[in-house]
Amino acid sequence: METNEEGTAPEAKNLELFIGVVIAVFAAVLAINDLGAGRYGDDEMIAHNNQTKMYNWYQAKSIKGTLAENQLDLLNTLEKTNSIKEEHKNVVDSFKLAKAKQIKRYDLEKEEILNGSANIDKEKWALKDEKTGEKGTTIGAKEWDEEADKLGDAGDMYDLSSLFLQICIVFGAISLVIQQASTRKIFFYLMIGMGIVGTYFTIHAYTIAMG
Repeated sequence: METNEEGTAPEAKNLELFIGVVIAVFAAVLAINDLGAGRYGDDEMIAHNNQTKMYNWYQAKSIKGTLAENQLDLLNTLEKTNSIKEEHKNVVDSFKLAKAKQIKRYDLEKEEILNGSANIDKEKWALKDEKTGEKGTTIGAKEWDEEADKLGDAGDMYDLSSLFLQICIVFGAISLVIQQASTRKIFFYLMIGMGIVGTYFTIHAYTIAMG
């Protein structure tokens, strides 16, 4: 059996086999990482869309509330200037009461839209689920903010993991091609290092996304 100063042929063959197995393992980790990146990337887009939707809804309620307040202010001004006839006062008072209730409802709805049902007292729940009519199910704009930020951080981790794992596989391929044992081991160790770092980022990304 032929040998050289770097090592025996069987040892080189065994190392090639081991490198191939390690490459396959880190390739599997890369596939898992890409799966998570795709899934939670879609979730991040959904979170951003819902975030925008809730802020638009909040803005619409604010406009309606402002209009109702202006109407109430106008009626109060007319009363102060004695511009309302005596026979119309009962109607005006009823209208003012209705507007005051409307303004209060808009304020409660805005708070729930902004913060979410889970973050306010049950007594302040004003919104109902369109399908079930159940109260307390609203996820607020700020909650979608936090979800989008969390998934964005996870996405950064997935990107870093993909980078390190791809470099890892490249180093592994180089270590298979190189014949000189000492140089091969250098690239093998580099592959292991990059793979471990990439795997860490994959685990960290899943921890953030699922947290």
